Amino acid sequence: MPGFGDIVQKAFYLGVGLASYAGEKAGGKLAELRSQVQKLADEMVAKGEMNTDEARRFVEDMMKQAQQAPTSTETTEKPPTSEPRRIEILEEDEEATVKEPKAPATENVDNLRQQVLKLQEELKKLQQD
Repeated sequence: MPGFGDIVQKAFYLGVGLASYAGEKAGGKLAELRSQVQKLADEMVAKGEMNTDEARRFVEDMMKQAQQAPTSTETTEKPPTSEPRRIEILEEDEEATVKEPKAPATENVDNLRQQVLKLQEELKKLQQD
């Protein structure tokens, strides 16, 4: 039967793994988004609907919008709860139908890193006791 320290250690490793995975997914999604926005801008330049400077600004603006925090109406719709957020595990074929969260990727990664740091501190305290 594993001890409490083993459970905390496994929880810590799970947190580190989740943070790493979230960072990789966020980076991949942002790169994919940039590619799609760049293609759209290239098509508009080719059609003469905008010049290259406008296209560059368009791509930069779209990337900034994608990385910004959600609006205040989105955050007020979901009141904070004391219970943990539920995680749903999906099969690969289901991922195409799932909507991506609206929170910016960098904020999610920072939140996960903070959680990992807190778990590390708790683990150190438990090991000292």
